[in-house]
This record gives sequence, C-alpha cells and structure tokens, in this order.
Amino acid sequence: MTSPEGLDLAAVGPWLAARGLVDAGPVEGVRLAGGLSNVTYLVTQGDRSLVIRRPPLGHVMPTAHDMGREFTVLGGVTQGGFPAPQPLAYCDDDSIIGARFLVMEYVDGRIISSDAAAEHLSGADASALSAELIDVLASLHAIDARAVGLGDLGRPEGFLARQVARWAQQWELSKTRELPAIDDLLAWLGARVEALPGDLPWSIVHGDYRLDNAIIDPSEPRIRAVLDWEMATLGDPLMDLATMLVYWSRPGDELRHQIRFAAFVTDRDGFWERSQLVERYAERSGIDTGHLDVCIVLSGLKLAVIMESIRKRTLAGQQLGADTSLADGMAMATDALAEMGLAVASGGGVEALSR
Repeated sequence: MTSPEGLDLAAVGPWLAARGLVDAGPVEGVRLAGGLSNVTYLVTQGDRSLVIRRPPLGHVMPTAHDMGREFTVLGGVTQGGFPAPQPLAYCDDDSIIGARFLVMEYVDGRIISSDAAAEHLSGADASALSAELIDVLASLHAIDARAVGLGDLGRPEGFLARQVARWAQQWELSKTRELPAIDDLLAWLGARVEALPGDLPWSIVHGDYRLDNAIIDPSEPRIRAVLDWEMATLGDPLMDLATMLVYWSRPGDELRHQIRFAAFVTDRDGFWERSQLVERYAERSGIDTGHLDVCIVLSGLKLAVIMESIRKRTLAGQQLGADTSLADGMAMATDALAEMGLAVASGGGVEALSR
C-alpha cells in the first residue's frame, strides 16, 4: 500500500473505519488531478469511494485552507438543496495525516477542465451549460444562510472593504517581486469601495465559482455538484459572478489567454459571451449589477494574489507535483490578471476582459 504524498493511508484507513465509512482493512488512495490549493484524494476500498481534502503542504496564507469551515459550508448548502458533495466526516487531529482534513462523498460525472474533456460538447450543450452555470449560481445566492445554519459564516456588512484590506495584506505576504499594477488596483479599489452604498445585497458566496469547479452529469448538460468551497463566506453575490467572468474565455481574449493554467474551454462554439452571462444573472437573481466592475477588479486581484502564493510555494519546492515551469506560468498569469483589472478599472466594464 503506497501512500500518495500528503496522505498516510495506513493512518487514515483505521480513522475512516472507526466512523463506519469503510471496513477494517487497507484502503487505496490517489491524488486527484486538478487544483492548485487544497489537495484532494480519492480513497477507495472495494466498490466504496470517498474523497478526502486537506490543506496544501508548505506556505499557507493566514486564514486560508480552514477544512472545518469547508465541512460546515458543505453541510449547509446541501441542506438547502444545492448541488454539492455531501460532507461525511471532519478530522481536527493534525496527528493523523499531518493536517486537518474533511471527508465527503464521491460524485461521479465529468469535469470539463480541458479541451479533451470538452471534445464531445455540441454547440447546444455549450449553450445549455452557460445557462446552467448562471442558474445554479443564482440558486446559491437565493439560499437563506440563516435557515441552513450558515448565518455565522461571515459578516456581510463591510464585506468588500474587508476583502480589499485582506487581499492587500495577502499580497504583501505572498509576493515574490514588486508589481506596481497591483498597487494601482488596490488604490482604485479602496476609493471605489468607499463610495459604494452601505446596504448592498448579500448572500452565501462560493468564492471560486467557475465551470471546472463543477461536476457535470455524464449524459446531459446539468451540474451534479459544485466543488471547492474553501473560500465560501457571506458577502456580495456579484463576487461569484465576477470570478466566473474572469475565468471565462472567448476566442479574441489576448490577456485571458496568457493565464495558461486555466483552460480555454469556453472559447468553443456555443458558449455565451460574458455580456449574455451578466444579463442572464440579473434576470434570474434580480440583483442589481451596477457595481460589477468593482467585483471584477477585486476578483482578478484575488486570483493574482493566489497565483503569486502558488509561485512562492513552487519556488520553495513546496507545491505538490510542480516544477519551475509552474512558477513561470504563475508569474505570467499574475501579470495578465493585473492588466485585465486595469482595463476594467479604466472604464471598460465587462467587455474589457476581452482585451
């Protein structure tokens, strides 16, 4: 029984068995591909399959990778009828595998994270998925957080201002070089957020909502589960829409195509333009998108900081399965995200993401 890096199967097997999740005896496990933050493993025993998530090895940003929080969020959103994996167990004992971890159900389906995975998508399927992504997102934002036990997940009042301050601090902790564009974006955000009204709508926010964080049904363009809830909180729902728009790609995007770690699946025929996604979201959610530009800039900045953090871990030899080429790719992505943010901040709106 060979353990994948970061998961001691000899230790986790008995822990799972004690909770009735597997039988006594050995388990097998592999690290699942994808994801550059929390590490995800598939653990099997016979015909049983479970998923374990743990924090990354090495440099970890303060307040990030709280597995207990993610476990609680999964419990709340699934209680609210939202498509997400059912949480099964949480371990707060670092001695088992060297970190806290959560266990959740395995959901079968497709993750469309590459051109190969999207190869058999028809134009009609791509269009239907575009609508499905927005409709599922609007359904998340309609959940009553208090009714599903997530009323204490965050403080929605002053959310955007705190986010700007938090990610400014994270940049200082994670940066491997000076990048004036990031400083300019932080200054712009500070001024714009201060001018916003104090009664903005709030909801449960996923924090990293995008196509490749969804498991798609094998036979139809329907989302079976949304994954990766590590950054979920209570806050401005437009942040989720903004994140999706930053990751979205279209054939003419020059800057977005420099973010090579994120596939360009939505370049394909049938996927909607960003403006269509915004229109659909406003229609389905009833939420005013008037300050979407602020959320797009903030979302891009957050992603740039995360990329820089991954670059820092990679340069230190602490990013699982990575080499120096990843560090170079993260630098290119950070630079492109900063330029995208400046384009939006200069008044280009959502269409500026197409530069």
